[in-house]
Amino acid sequence: MTHYRDNRSTGRDRSNFQANWGRMSIMASALLAWALCLCLTPVTAAAQRSGNPDNQDLDPTLILISIDGARHDYLQLHEAPALSELAAMGLQAHTLQPVFPTKTFTNHYTLVTGLYPARHGIVDNNMYDPQTQQRFSLGNREQVQNPYWWQGEPIWVTAAHNDMVSGTFFFPGSEAAIQGISPTYWFTYDESITNRTRVETVLEWLEMPDAERPQIITLYFSDVDTAGHNFGPASEQVAQAMHAVDTEIAYLIAGLKARGLFDQVNMMVTSDHGMAAVDLNNHIIIDEAFDPSLAEQVLYSRELVSIFPEPGQQDTIVATLQQNLPPQAQAYTQETLPERFRFSGHHRIAPVLVLAEPGWAMLRRSWLEGMLSDGTIDQVRGGHGYDNQAADMQGLFIAHGPAFRQPHAIDNISMVDLYNVMAAILGITPADNDGNPEVVSQLLRP
Repeated sequence: MTHYRDNRSTGRDRSNFQANWGRMSIMASALLAWALCLCLTPVTAAAQRSGNPDNQDLDPTLILISIDGARHDYLQLHEAPALSELAAMGLQAHTLQPVFPTKTFTNHYTLVTGLYPARHGIVDNNMYDPQTQQRFSLGNREQVQNPYWWQGEPIWVTAAHNDMVSGTFFFPGSEAAIQGISPTYWFTYDESITNRTRVETVLEWLEMPDAERPQIITLYFSDVDTAGHNFGPASEQVAQAMHAVDTEIAYLIAGLKARGLFDQVNMMVTSDHGMAAVDLNNHIIIDEAFDPSLAEQVLYSRELVSIFPEPGQQDTIVATLQQNLPPQAQAYTQETLPERFRFSGHHRIAPVLVLAEPGWAMLRRSWLEGMLSDGTIDQVRGGHGYDNQAADMQGLFIAHGPAFRQPHAIDNISMVDLYNVMAAILGITPADNDGNPEVVSQLLRP
C-alpha cells in the first residue's frame, strides 16, 4: 500500500491509494477516484469544498514533469500530439544534455539541485560508499529514504526555506528528509499506482486553498524508459508508451483548462536521459577482462562498471583491463577520466571506471549464459549510462506557462542549469549550485 505523507500535520502514513489500482479497468479506476473524494482526510476535504475559483490568480506555480528515458527525438519518432502541441505553443529545446553518468537517479537529482553528481553524491543508480561500507540501490527503500546519501538542496527544500508548500508524486530524493525537510506531500514509490491517479492528484492539489496548495509539484512517468530498455527506442512498444504518457499529459492540460489554470501554471516537461539501441550480440564479457577478486567492490551495469580496488591493486586491474578490453570500451582512473565529465572528487566515485561505447553492452558471463539459454540474446534492447555527449543520450525538454518565452526554440540546454530556472519562476533565491545563471534569461520572460 502506498503511503501519502502530509508533512504539515502529524506525518503519519495515509493509505489513500490501493496498490492494485494500476491493474483495474479505466471505469473501475474512475469509480474508485470518486470514492476517494468521499473519504479524504479533513484538510483535503476542506480544500475540495473551498476549491479554487477559475478567476483566482495563483501564486507562481510550477509543475515539473519527468518522462523517464524520453529521447530528444521521440516527438518525431513517435506520435505524441499533446506534447507536440505544447512544444509548438511553448518553449522547446532541441536537446536536453544530461550529466555523466547518464543514469536515472543521477540526472533526476541534478535536475532538482543544479549540482553535478560529484557534489550531490548520487553518482549512480547503484552506489558503494567506502566510508561507511554501505551499498545503495534504487530498489532499496531503506537506503532511498536515508538522508545520508542525498547531499545538496533540492528545489522542494529551497521552497520550504521560503515557506512554500510542495507536492511530489514520485521523484528521486523526495522520500528522504534532506536537511531534515521532506516535501509537504510525498509518496513512497509504487509503480502500480496508475498514471491517471498521479495526474488527478496533481489537479486536486491545485484545487486546495492558498495556504495548502503546492507551488512546486513534481510528476513522474516511467513507462517510456521501461519500454525502451526492453524493446529498444524505435520499437512499437515505445511508441505505445509515449502515446499513453501523452494521453495523461493531455488529461492534465484539459484539467488545468477546466479550472482556468492552464495560462497560470508553468509546466516543464523533461527527461533524465535518452536511450540507445543495443544489440546484445555486441558485448564484452567484463568480469573476464580483469580479476574481480582484486577489488573490494564492483558495481556492474551494461554501460558503466565501477571498480573499487583492494589496497595496492589498482595498477594491476587497470593494466589488465587495458590489455583485454576491445576498442569499444575504455578503462579510466580518476586521473585519466575526461574533465568534461565533471565526475571526480567524491568518495563514492570509483577509482577505476570502465565505459562502453553507445550500442555496446558489458555483460557478466552469467548474464550472457542466461540470455543464451532463454533465447533473449537477439532481442534488441535499449541502454543509457554512456558518454553524456552521445547523441542518443540527449533528452527532451518542453516548457509552457506565463514565465516562459513562448513560442520559443533553443538549441540545447544542460540538466544542471534548470534548478536556477525553477527557483526564478518561484521567485526564490537558489541554493549554491553549478548551473549557469545566464540560462534563466534565455528561457524566461524579462
